[in-house]
Amino acid sequence: MRILVVEDEPRIQEYLKKGLEMKAWTVDVASDGEAGLDLALTENYNVIILDWMLPKLAGDQVCQQLRAANVFTPILILTAKNEVTDRIHGLDCGADDYLAKPFDFSELLARVRALTRRPAQLITNKLVVGGVSLDPATFEVKRADKIINLSKTEFVLLEFLMRHVGQVLSKDQIAQQVWSYESDILPNTAQVYIGYLRKKIDLAFPNLSPIIKTVRGFGYQFGVTNLAEESK
Repeated sequence: MRILVVEDEPRIQEYLKKGLEMKAWTVDVASDGEAGLDLALTENYNVIILDWMLPKLAGDQVCQQLRAANVFTPILILTAKNEVTDRIHGLDCGADDYLAKPFDFSELLARVRALTRRPAQLITNKLVVGGVSLDPATFEVKRADKIINLSKTEFVLLEFLMRHVGQVLSKDQIAQQVWSYESDILPNTAQVYIGYLRKKIDLAFPNLSPIIKTVRGFGYQFGVTNLAEESK
């Protein structure tokens, strides 16, 4: 799952980023409203955590412009403003939920999970492709009923591939979705992690059809060539 945090207070920004990444989520951050709006308009996120009082462009204006641009990513507003009229204004601007500062991190996580349970997102549903299953809620991955132990990055990569079954994904597309913008990654990082995943998902199951394919000159594709084999 990929989350955008728009927060100008460095301490809170870092607190949110570290906490969310510990949940195996990919987190991008922006320190002002204009930067946050630009990311939200150009990238795909599962949830946006948005501060209200931001430099350059306030959070309510970010909400309004996103909804006007037909971007309906769930938005959770964080703010020290806690009057009823403020909450109403934030929701009327297009936000989906509202959390007053100071807040408990466990409550924030619960609200994020609630936002991603919406039918349009299908984030918390177990993913099953061929003989591979992935549960975002428990972080359990199996193939042919055998549990596969993955690192956090491998799990995020597999989830991204499984949410784009059959699509040919370039190394750049994978890097943008699996690693946050400030991550110091090499040009072949995505290729290296595809290799790690292949060892655990494909090479560990020599009697089953490979599920991660290389499309030469274009990128990678997730899917099975023979579904009958996977059901044996």
